[in-house]
Amino acid sequence: EVQLVESGGGLVQPGGSLRLSCAASGFTFSSNAMSWVRQAPGKGLEWVSSIDGGGGRTSYVDSVKGRFTISRDNSKNTLYLQMNSLKPEDTAVYYCNLRFVGRDYWGQGTQVTVSS
Repeated sequence: EVQLVESGGGLVQPGGSLRLSCAASGFTFSSNAMSWVRQAPGKGLEWVSSIDGGGGRTSYVDSVKGRFTISRDNSKNTLYLQMNSLKPEDTAVYYCNLRFVGRDYWGQGTQVTVSS
């Protein structure tokens, strides 16, 4: 059974940093691309970033380029999102996402709130 468990969210002031983690199990982690997706209050899902199975290829939505870094540790089956220079508009629930055999899998999400 695929399981994705996010952690690391919280309340942070503008300009601050957080690192999100996603612990994965139930599939061959190193063989699969992973993504972070967020949902701001009252808005739809927004793709944030993706990384390939080996960790060598990454992509980002324009609004986070230069501020966020996606990475993974395949020895720990864990996905990360380092978020720096956070802005109030980054406030959202952040989910890690796996697309596997034509189906999307999601964790429970972790709340990130950027506010002074």
